[in-house]
Amino acid sequence: MPTTRETVLAAFLARLQPLAALVLRDEVLPERIPATGLIILRDGQPGEPEVTLSPLRYHYQHRAELEVVIQAPNGRATAFDTLIASIGAALAADRTLGGLCDWVEPEAPASVDLPVEGAAALKAAVITVILHYTTADPLG
Repeated sequence: MPTTRETVLAAFLARLQPLAALVLRDEVLPERIPATGLIILRDGQPGEPEVTLSPLRYHYQHRAELEVVIQAPNGRATAFDTLIASIGAALAADRTLGGLCDWVEPEAPASVDLPVEGAAALKAAVITVILHYTTADPLG
């Protein structure tokens, strides 16, 4: 039986799957970026939980990360903005991931342009997404 942490991360990944970009989890950056873009979900860290007693519960603010990358010879900024907006819309459609989280909150991205020798430059950002959830066991 998967842990609460894994269940939440799998639901988060599933929420991103319908997007036009290729969505991966904990993979290395591929040599080629799809024309529609690339999103890599990094599991991140659950951090120190707040603990309540009676009943014993661990309340996490898990910081997962999305690496978002676009490579386009023309209109890179527009394509990047469209992809970021689609991530925001996907998360806003269900901020609880079907009731698995208390709340899902993305932070604003800080994008960078990365030159690539002999190819179109990359536009990339890391978006931290805070997953608020509760579990009865820090290992379960």
